[in-house]
Amino acid sequence: MNLSHLFELANDSGGTLYLMTVLLLVALTVIIERARYLSNMQHGGDKIIAMLKRGDFAAEQASLPTQLARLPHGRLFDALQQASADADRSKLEGHLEEAIMHQVPTLDRSLWLLDTVITLAPLLGLFGTIIGMFNAFHVLGDAQNGAAQVTGGIAEALIATASGLFIAMIGVGFFNALHTRVRIVLHQLETIKIMLVNRDRRDHQSNHRHDHQDAPAGAGVSRVQTIAHSARA
Repeated sequence: MNLSHLFELANDSGGTLYLMTVLLLVALTVIIERARYLSNMQHGGDKIIAMLKRGDFAAEQASLPTQLARLPHGRLFDALQQASADADRSKLEGHLEEAIMHQVPTLDRSLWLLDTVITLAPLLGLFGTIIGMFNAFHVLGDAQNGAAQVTGGIAEALIATASGLFIAMIGVGFFNALHTRVRIVLHQLETIKIMLVNRDRRDHQSNHRHDHQDAPAGAGVSRVQTIAHSARA
């Protein structure tokens, strides 16, 4: 099967094979772009979660690398910094949840194109096969053409359906894989949100305890100084 024969098949299918070539290129473009983007995002989320687990929250917040700060996970740190210092837990969770909602559209961006290719490719292949069948049965009108030419035309017409199914199978496999990665990144965002809220409340409670512990000590020192001054007088 040479190149000229492929062009002949594409022409006999009514041009549907050309359209399916375009669909295949669109699917591969979306697959490669989303796979790289979600992979980098997932690795970056793992690094941020590891940082929150092993170190001081305030130090990590100040030293978040620029590469990680550009990820959607970094928007949670920005939302935390913008929240007021006296915000309670429910308000803080609301700010972080809003930040997550703003980042969700960037996760499954362009996946609708892949979904469209999965649906359209088999239908387009079937349409090309029907056109090829018309051409194959048209051969019967000529008495000089034998049955072998008719069956050969039918076999060539089925190439369009096979091509559409092949594109759809590739698309379904990668679509499910990319959708799984989107769910993983969403789980990372929810995990980071909870970790930030817990550590922020813990820091507030720690500072509150320190203030209460320092206040009696300062009052005791003041009373001692007053007693010593009275004794000297």
